[in-house]
Amino acid sequence: MNSSSQPAGLVVERTGPLALVEDGGRFGVRHLGVTQGGALDWVSLGWANWLLGNAPDAAGIEIAIGGLALKAEATTRLALAGADLGAELDGQPLAPGASFMIEAGQRLTFGQPVAGLRAYLAVPGGIDAEPFMGSLSSVMREQLGGLDGQGRALGVGDRIGWRGATPEARELPVSLSLPDEETTLELVAGAQIAHFDGASLFAAFNQPWRVDSRADRMGVRLTGPVLRCGLGGMISEGIPLGAVQVPPDGQPILLLNDRQTVGGYPRLGALTPLACTRLAQCMPGSAIRLQAVTPWQASKANRRQLDRWR
Repeated sequence: MNSSSQPAGLVVERTGPLALVEDGGRFGVRHLGVTQGGALDWVSLGWANWLLGNAPDAAGIEIAIGGLALKAEATTRLALAGADLGAELDGQPLAPGASFMIEAGQRLTFGQPVAGLRAYLAVPGGIDAEPFMGSLSSVMREQLGGLDGQGRALGVGDRIGWRGATPEARELPVSLSLPDEETTLELVAGAQIAHFDGASLFAAFNQPWRVDSRADRMGVRLTGPVLRCGLGGMISEGIPLGAVQVPPDGQPILLLNDRQTVGGYPRLGALTPLACTRLAQCMPGSAIRLQAVTPWQASKANRRQLDRWR
């Protein structure tokens, strides 16, 4: 739904580098070559939704870097979580991690990153649009999802409606934090890790890496020590969220929500789902370290986060 047929809500007056409709993702379709999409920082989207009483995976707006300006056509309560992108309501600062009332005619604007990279704006009941393959998640490369099913970024003149009534105010039960100067990312070892030489494995987990400027919703490149793998050619295989591929140049690529569904580079393993959310908030040049954890540890941490929303 997009244009005059959509109920009154928010009107896009200015677009930034990238603002997308995203929910919890698209599942059960990777055998068709369709990737999952969804909010890169699903924890921040979940908390923004929690503030409004929505389901954690309800569709909201993922705002990367900033620059977005919205005008309200109706009065309601909205919520922000994730990065601090200098959000203002009619010129008054808005901090992430809280809900706020917006009146018809008021303007919500986002400036530049103060901390983190992606903010999430939730609306009552989630964004009102027609799902594609069970999800509203926008995947630009595959041209699916979003307001009109074409997977495009929000554009000037788009109207964003919502499915629910104005909720009561809620306060977060936890303190939210964003990546610091150095961020630790947990990794479940597996796949082809045994084929990397000892010096490479030591370097992978004991030396810092830097987030490269070549980063998007598909994946993030790291720069640092060169990792060497003894495998020759590989048959392509399924790629999970957070897969840590190592191409011939020895510099890892951490694959995220809009990744390809299969790949043929050797892998150290995969980041945990929670580690992926922190990576999504790391600016280019940020320092990170990889930390090996067991599948049980990763699953326990994931369940703990999901339980907070119940």
